[in-house]
Amino acid sequence: MAFDGITVAAVAAEIRKEALNGRIYKIAQPESDEILITIKTTDGGTKRLLLSASPSLPFACFTEENKKSPMTAPNFCMLLRKHMQNGRITSVTQPGLERVIRIGTEHLDEMGDMKEKFLIIELMGKYSNIIFVDGSDTIIDSIKHISELVSSVRVVLPGHPYFIPFTEDKKDPLTELTESDFMSTIKGTAAPVCRALYNNYTGISPAEANDLCYKAGIDGDSSTSSLSDGDIRKLYLCFSSLMGEIESGSFSPEIIYDSRNNPVEFAAVHLSQYEDFNAVGYNSISTVLERFYAEKSVSVRMKQRSADLRKTVSTLIERDSKKYDIQLKQLNDTKKKDKFRIYGELLNTYGYSAAPGEKSLTCLNYYDDTEITIPLDPEKTALENAKKYFDRYQKLKRTDEAVTVQLKETKADLDHLLSVQASLDMVENEEDINEIRRELIETGYIRGRGENKGRKRTEAGKPLHFISSDGYDLYVGKNNLQNDYLTFKMAGGNDWWFHSKKFPGSHVIMKCGQDPENIPDRAFNEAGALAAYFSKGRDQSKVEIDYVLRKEVKKPAGAKPGFVVYYTNYSMAIAPGIENLREG
Repeated sequence: MAFDGITVAAVAAEIRKEALNGRIYKIAQPESDEILITIKTTDGGTKRLLLSASPSLPFACFTEENKKSPMTAPNFCMLLRKHMQNGRITSVTQPGLERVIRIGTEHLDEMGDMKEKFLIIELMGKYSNIIFVDGSDTIIDSIKHISELVSSVRVVLPGHPYFIPFTEDKKDPLTELTESDFMSTIKGTAAPVCRALYNNYTGISPAEANDLCYKAGIDGDSSTSSLSDGDIRKLYLCFSSLMGEIESGSFSPEIIYDSRNNPVEFAAVHLSQYEDFNAVGYNSISTVLERFYAEKSVSVRMKQRSADLRKTVSTLIERDSKKYDIQLKQLNDTKKKDKFRIYGELLNTYGYSAAPGEKSLTCLNYYDDTEITIPLDPEKTALENAKKYFDRYQKLKRTDEAVTVQLKETKADLDHLLSVQASLDMVENEEDINEIRRELIETGYIRGRGENKGRKRTEAGKPLHFISSDGYDLYVGKNNLQNDYLTFKMAGGNDWWFHSKKFPGSHVIMKCGQDPENIPDRAFNEAGALAAYFSKGRDQSKVEIDYVLRKEVKKPAGAKPGFVVYYTNYSMAIAPGIENLREG
């Protein structure tokens, strides 16, 4: 979920509850776009309020972590210390349902006079900012400076007036939500119902709009013109009920997890549309945000750190795909080589009957007892024409032999690169990225750094581990180096090996000791579903999986990492999934 107005309302309510009338004890700026404020609360406790204007992950919440700050405080941090440190928090408000929090403070100035100033946190995606203003809403400074060269909508620079942008066309659902107005607004919008909600009312995200439609029993993608008055009234009642919860502060923060326990969504109120997922409720919106963003930021950070590899692999795949198509066309052109050989042989046999200067010769093709017409160059004799056709045959034959080898090599390279691309989707830590980088260096796709030369090769990382419903250990390789390690070092000969037949993906090993025969069908199905899940075919309804005893799997000499062969196997078509497995 985006950091929408409802989430901001929950955060503002929590800051108000915990920090109102508290004293600002410390101010730090651990990152270029983050502020960490330590507050001495009225009950004698201490709270740390973390404010982030990151364009990718903006948020505001209490945190237990005391983030390390730079030795020299940035200018904005020094300014806040001058005007806010030792000051008292007098108010925490949210204008309407905007994604904005205003924290009012009282502080003695140099003359000993009490002055009120405001720290404004705007949580608006890439437009997020932290702005410090005086009592007349004149900007003193901001963590990000926005000039007229950057934005034609609003300048955020010292001395300029502060105002909230982008509010002209939207209504405040906390003050402007009546049934008659809602009916006319929805009917007057030619758009899908979901879009009509978040385009017309402030603070409503697409996820929350979809959930309102779900609660009202309406398809959010259907047109507003298809709704009856009864449908719109149901939607209004759900919307009105939600606004009542917000006004009363009845928030129920939660994180939605998928079957692998990965966070997929968070909300300040319960989301009914995720009934098939695992919703975990918390007492604090800060706890939700801190946990969700911590787990999500790992994924974002891994994608950022592997961006160079992703780009390199994508470029190589595009190059090899084009090369493969060209080679296929060349190979297809060589199919007519036998026709030229037959022309040459028939001209050697019947060429004596061709008169000088003739443009063709019709004769019997003794290979299939049919009549054939052979085109001739009138400037050449029959024997010279025969030599020309034999030369063309030999050239196409050489091309056929060369391109067949090249095609096989290109296909192997392409399959390997696709498997690397699939591995990049599974990276969980820096070690996984380094393993893929090492694989690309060892296979010659990218250059290794000089300092890595001569170093001893490190062992492959740790594969994923799951336990089946029947207690069997299942291991999944996250990249080709792990696939090789898992298949040829970790697995025993009597363990079962699984892999997608058509899609690049992970090797999956089911450990079964010395008794590979008496294994229940459910264990095979779960292992097959696991192999399908960790393949490029994850989004397919069913994936064909090959499985065989590990001792039947061989690695050809000189083969690329992850490449194996096997000549006898079983197969199953199964839906990808890991629902019945638990992590080991």
